[in-house]
Amino acid sequence: MSDSDRVVTVLIQGQRYPIRSALDQEYIARLAAYVDERIRIAGEASPSGDSVRLSVLAALNIADELFRCREASRTRSGAVAERTEELERIVDRVLMAH
Repeated sequence: MSDSDRVVTVLIQGQRYPIRSALDQEYIARLAAYVDERIRIAGEASPSGDSVRLSVLAALNIADELFRCREASRTRSGAVAERTEELERIVDRVLMAH
């Protein structure tokens, strides 16, 4: 634990959780609210689920979002790199022509 760590208490599904972190309190609160919302949505899809089951479903949904964002980022990065290489080839041809 570093000197900048502090405890922030968040509320998820009616339970209080003390979170020790150096992250900004508002950011931690937003993370907790997001997790709480995802668990609530999982509960709507599976109303008979217990809290552990709903938490696992929410975690899987969040992991899916993360993986999709990573893939989209890789795709964009690849397209940008490809376009950059093409522009470099064009510039090289123009410079060599002069």
